Amino acid sequence: QLQASGGGLVQAGGSLRLSCTAPGRSFSSAGMGWFRQAPGKEREFVAAISWSGSSTSYGDSVKDRFTISRDNGKNTVFLQMNMLKPEDTAVYYCAVDRSPFRITRNAGDYNYWGQGTQVTVSS
Repeated sequence: QLQASGGGLVQAGGSLRLSCTAPGRSFSSAGMGWFRQAPGKEREFVAAISWSGSSTSYGDSVKDRFTISRDNGKNTVFLQMNMLKPEDTAVYYCAVDRSPFRITRNAGDYNYWGQGTQVTVSS
């Protein structure tokens, strides 16, 4: 089971760092992704990272503000979120790609999902 943490309430322009861990399970050979879902909206791709960390992909709305990284030794994926905007308010989910050694933006390609962590950005 994936565990996402680090969400909270922050003012616009602020920063948060989300973490996603998988206690007792290794995903070091799998791509990982972050998605988000705001009330009344569809789930949106945020960022993805390859198993080695050498490749990353970002959604257009977060590019140049968010950074995804991973520490395979600690079985953890991070999402550093800077210059936050009110429209970034959502529940953020981490997920594991069902196939190893690739990077994908498609939610259907992920088969393990965390419980989500709420991020609220006030104006």
